[in-house]
Amino acid sequence: MTPLRIIFLADTRPGHYHIAQGVITALSRLRPVEVTRIEVQRKWIVPTRWLRARINAKTFYPPRMLRMAYRIDAEELPEADLVVSAGGETQMPNICVTRLLGVPNIFCGSLLRGLEPENFSLIISSYDRDATSDKHLVVLKPSSLDPEELGRPEVVPQYGPDRRPEIVGLLIGGRAGRFHYKRKEWEKLLSFAAEVSKAWGTRWLISTSRRTPDKVADRIAELAKDESVVAKFIDFRTAGPGTLPEIFAQADAIVCTEDSSSMISEAVSARLPVVGVAPKRHRFNEDERLYRDFLMKNGWSRTLQIDNLSPETFLRALSEIEPIQENPLDALAGKLKARLPQLF
Repeated sequence: MTPLRIIFLADTRPGHYHIAQGVITALSRLRPVEVTRIEVQRKWIVPTRWLRARINAKTFYPPRMLRMAYRIDAEELPEADLVVSAGGETQMPNICVTRLLGVPNIFCGSLLRGLEPENFSLIISSYDRDATSDKHLVVLKPSSLDPEELGRPEVVPQYGPDRRPEIVGLLIGGRAGRFHYKRKEWEKLLSFAAEVSKAWGTRWLISTSRRTPDKVADRIAELAKDESVVAKFIDFRTAGPGTLPEIFAQADAIVCTEDSSSMISEAVSARLPVVGVAPKRHRFNEDERLYRDFLMKNGWSRTLQIDNLSPETFLRALSEIEPIQENPLDALAGKLKARLPQLF
C-alpha cells in the first residue's frame, strides 16, 4: 500500500503530542505512514475568542489565520491524506489545514467552547459524556507503547491474597496544579514501599520525574541503598525522560502518583494493574476527574490516598483491578478503520 501521508500538528506539551503519536502508531498498523510534524505555537497577542469567531465566519480564509496566528506558511504545507493533532492549541490550525487541503482530520481531546464537532472527521475522547456523539470515539488515551514489544504477557494475572506482585514500579511525580504534597506524605509513601517489601518480599523499581522535588529524590537514593527494597532507582535528574518502558517491561504492577495522568494512562496501556496514590490536598479539573472515573469504571485502575496506604489496602485495590488483556494499539486500529474506512 502507498503510505498514508499525515500532517501531525504538535504543541509543546508531551501529554498532548504523545496521545497524537499513539493514534499515528495505531494507524501505522493498518497502512504505512509518512508523517510531517509541524510545531504549533500561537502568537500570544492573538486571543482565542478572535480565532473562534474567524473559524465560524463566512469570510474565513485558512492561509491568513495560519500565517497571522501561528506563523505557518500555507504554501509550504506538503500534500497530505490526513491531519492529526491533540491539545487545545492545535484545534484551530487543525481546522485550517483540513479546510485548505480538503482532507479528513482527527483531533484528540476536548473541544473549545463554541467549536462544533462537525469541524472534525473524528474526535478521540476518553470521557463517557461523549459516548453518544457520532463524531467521537471514546477509548483509553492512545499511547505509542506496544505491550508486546515490551514483552508483556498476553494473559495478565490478577493480583490479590493468593498472588502478590514480586516487582512493583513506583512512578513519582510532584506538585502540579491542585496537587500539593507535604513532606510527611512523601515519607509515608516511601515507608509504605519498605513495609510492602518487608511483608511480601516485593522489590521496587522507582522512577522520579521532572516535577519531583530534589529532597524527595535524595531520600529515594538513600532508600535505594537497601537492595531488599529497591531493585532499581531511575533518577530523572541524571537519566532524563523516556525511561518508563524499562519499568513497564519488568514490573508486575504499578503505583503512580495521581498528579500525572500520562504516566497512569501509559501504564494501563502497557497492560499493567495501576494504583494511583494522591495527597490529601488535591483536586482534579473536570476532564481529569472524568478520565479517572473512566479508568476505574473499566476496572483498569484504583486510587488510594497516601495517608491510607498499607500492604492490606494496596492488596485490596490490586484485587479489584482487571488489566487490559488486548493490545490497545490493535484495538484502536480496528476502531479507526471502522470509523474512517476511506483511508484504508
